[in-house]
Amino acid sequence: MNDLVATVARHGYVLTFAFLFGQAMGLPLPASIAMIAAGAAIAAHTLVATNVLLAAVVALLAGDIIQFWLGRYTGWALLGVLCRLSMNPETCMLRAAESFYKRGKATLIIAKFVPGLNTMAAPLSGSMKMRFGQFLLLDSAGALLYTTIYLLVGYVSRDFLAATLRNFYAAGRVMEVLVAIAIVVYAAYWGRQIIKYRAYNVVPRIQVAELAARLAAGGTDKIKIVDVRSHGYYDVGAERIHGSIRIEPNHLDEEIKNLPKDAEFYLYCT
Repeated sequence: MNDLVATVARHGYVLTFAFLFGQAMGLPLPASIAMIAAGAAIAAHTLVATNVLLAAVVALLAGDIIQFWLGRYTGWALLGVLCRLSMNPETCMLRAAESFYKRGKATLIIAKFVPGLNTMAAPLSGSMKMRFGQFLLLDSAGALLYTTIYLLVGYVSRDFLAATLRNFYAAGRVMEVLVAIAIVVYAAYWGRQIIKYRAYNVVPRIQVAELAARLAAGGTDKIKIVDVRSHGYYDVGAERIHGSIRIEPNHLDEEIKNLPKDAEFYLYCT
């Protein structure tokens, strides 16, 4: 902990800004650990609290604003890129959209504490056409809450963390074994997830012209076109394919009960 605090103190506010900005842009950086270290550095009087807080909040807002406007102009394309590290990108995006569905725009206040959602929240807000002023207000509250809590954790637990790490260093060989075991378990978990979701890598599709031909041939009774756009991309006044039916994906279990059992279903989303 002393080495980490010394590093943070030596490189100062630039390092804090870089970690937080990188996290906001979707890079897998341990920003929370950097904030805890910065809090410990404040307790050691090597950094000034107000300057650290300002650097961290500005970094988060800068990254989130960029992500917001990228989401506004690229939509689901950017979300797909950000979710690419997930085993199941479509589930990743639906989980993020579901958080907005359940909690509304206030999701932005807690998003930075939730792995995955912290990266998706800003571009998702942009793609959902949220007003920029409203986004900036809620995102600023979330950034301030996130940085304040982690700085306080580092400030309060500086001595405890230092003592804990000293014990870890004293048991170096044991820690190496534990880290090796953790890596093996983690690799096994990812391998299992790859096998589990391999079937979802290919989604059956049909060309528009082929489906139109089937409908023209008199298949309207047995063919159902289903609009499954997620919350934020669909509202009562939204345009929809003529003759299609609407299903809310967040209520899928209930919606399925009302569908005919002998029909063919063709789904479309955003």
